[in-house]
Amino acid sequence: MRPLPTLRQLRYLTALAEHLHFGRAAEACLATQSTLSAGLQELETILGVTLVERTKRKVMLTPLGEDVVVRARVVLRGAEDIADLAAASTEALSGPLRLGVIPTIAPYLLPQVLPHLRQVHPNLRLYLREDLTARLLERLATGDLDAALIALPWVSGEIETVHIADDAFVLACPPGHALAARPNLRAADLIGQDLLLLEEGHCLRDHALSACHLPGPAKGEGVLGTSLATLVQMVANGLGITLLPEMAVKSGVLAGTEVVTRPLMDAGSRGIGLAWRPSSPRKAEFRLLAEALKAGLQ
Repeated sequence: MRPLPTLRQLRYLTALAEHLHFGRAAEACLATQSTLSAGLQELETILGVTLVERTKRKVMLTPLGEDVVVRARVVLRGAEDIADLAAASTEALSGPLRLGVIPTIAPYLLPQVLPHLRQVHPNLRLYLREDLTARLLERLATGDLDAALIALPWVSGEIETVHIADDAFVLACPPGHALAARPNLRAADLIGQDLLLLEEGHCLRDHALSACHLPGPAKGEGVLGTSLATLVQMVANGLGITLLPEMAVKSGVLAGTEVVTRPLMDAGSRGIGLAWRPSSPRKAEFRLLAEALKAGLQ
């Protein structure tokens, strides 16, 4: 039987592919640089090929090395799934769980639900990572994350989701704005106004426009914010109006400002859901986690 790569060697290779630096890759693997380098050389010897090009200035993978990394990630994810399956058989929602959360949910949902989650699942060790939806789902696909809290709808055949809550959109404007004094506002009343939005890449931007049936600005037009807090400050300074998720308003995103909110009679909402890989052996646990998050919101 021919010798096969070890999981440790494959982990060294994927870490190097991510960091393209021996020192940082070794640090990520909790190994010394010499240990990582020796492990990669052993891997190349076992396979009889060159996977890494080493120069004084940079490190890069060979084309074959890049192909091997793709398959190595699948193998490592499978090994982690085996460990997760064994852990889940002893106690549900215990041990480490790597959860991704998008920025327009994390600071407003987590403070509400984490106390309840700690109470009902005290042995769960939750590691959180905040990022945009697309990057979270990339990490979910590669096994760097176990699950992710995202806004719905999100079109993807590579994830399974369960709905946790609905989050309505409201208008936010300065107190002296003409719309602040109008009763029975509708989304159409916002057309022609200086509507402030988040930068492209934030799914809240598209969800808000869709929920209110509004066209987006042409590329390069409009004032864009990097976060909900930034949008609120721009509204407070009279630069325009914006759409905010009700969850953020209830959590105090308007604190310290005179910005007011008004309901929109025909505005929709975004969904908040928990997503995971269809191949994950922890599906039952994630559904249990979703129920705990729902209970924390009540």
